[in-house]
Amino acid sequence: MLTAIKGWAKRLKRDVVALWIAARSAKTPWVARIIALLVAGYALSPIDLIPDVIPVLGLLDDLLIVPLGIALAVACIPAALMARYRREAERVLARPVSRVGAAVILLLWLGVLVLLAGWALRAAGAR
Repeated sequence: MLTAIKGWAKRLKRDVVALWIAARSAKTPWVARIIALLVAGYALSPIDLIPDVIPVLGLLDDLLIVPLGIALAVACIPAALMARYRREAERVLARPVSRVGAAVILLLWLGVLVLLAGWALRAAGAR
């Protein structure tokens, strides 16, 4: 059962990326593009409609809203196009993750935070 759940989650992740690709493609019908953009944006967003800290209800959006939105978007996209978007999503997800790139971005954000903290301290000291 755990293997089935992991497979389902992996397919969901692939479909979210495929919908993101579909939303940006001119070949996707415009209604499907809008639905795909909304669903992918919501699924990839760190902000949930129902916060996860709310017991039971917080997980409902992840377990119901996102899969239903994906199913609706996939139903609006022609099967041949969706198959191509899924293949492209699998290629995107198969790319290696760059830990060096992540470290550089983290250091850049840390630098921005240090600059903002210095600016805030100078501004507070000038008063």
